[in-house]
Amino acid sequence: MTEQPIFAGTDVGSSRTKVVLLGPDQAIIGHGIRRSGTRFSDTAEACLNDALDMAGKSREDIAGAVSTGYGRKNVPFAGASKTEIACHALGCYHAFPEAISIIDIGGQDNKIIKLDEKGRRTNFMMNRKCAAGTGAFLEEMAMRLDIPLSEMNGHAEKANDIVKLGSFCTVFSGTEVLENIRQGKLVPDIVKGIFYSIAKRVLEMDTLTGNVVMTGGVVAHNRFLVTMTEEMIEGPIMVPQYPQLTGAIGAALYAMADGNEKGA
Repeated sequence: MTEQPIFAGTDVGSSRTKVVLLGPDQAIIGHGIRRSGTRFSDTAEACLNDALDMAGKSREDIAGAVSTGYGRKNVPFAGASKTEIACHALGCYHAFPEAISIIDIGGQDNKIIKLDEKGRRTNFMMNRKCAAGTGAFLEEMAMRLDIPLSEMNGHAEKANDIVKLGSFCTVFSGTEVLENIRQGKLVPDIVKGIFYSIAKRVLEMDTLTGNVVMTGGVVAHNRFLVTMTEEMIEGPIMVPQYPQLTGAIGAALYAMADGNEKGA
């Protein structure tokens, strides 16, 4: 091992797997993101290799590794695992060390985590029973509109009006989208309505206190959703530099803390 050990954090989500490497100064020196697929362990290994290539490091340089997320038990190189709530909280507090409410929108779930000014968790809410308000919901709506998922944000930005959906259910919302298309509604206005539905669904989960932070893959690729949410709460929202990597960053910070305790 080198004199400058590095620490790995892996977040295995239902949609994407993320690996982050932190240097001794807690700076990100490498990262990898891939579709999780059906073999989580293989994907985690591939993401680690991507991150090591970016950092110009080898596995021997890793002093500690922690996993989190839906598939956290499927990371062979992780020495420990932490809950996604704990890792997202630590990752966000690392970026914004103050009292915050975290809105995380993932592939299959969304959550609101509240932290006090010392980073202690005061409450959290998670939605896992329905895909509405998640990345899976957005993917389904993109398919209904027959447009690439990557173009949804651009369409929402071009909207001159909004076509709001009456249902939160993914199946019923898909039917509504098709009906709006039949009626000649413009795609940008429909997409803006879809974004509104996601924001409304999340904001109804809990009240927000302190400053607000938004994270997750949906946020990383759809910044208009942040703008819309700001309008709905009538206040500014902070977004980390790497919103999709928050959980992995938190996991790496846990690995670093454990390594420091052991004198790594």
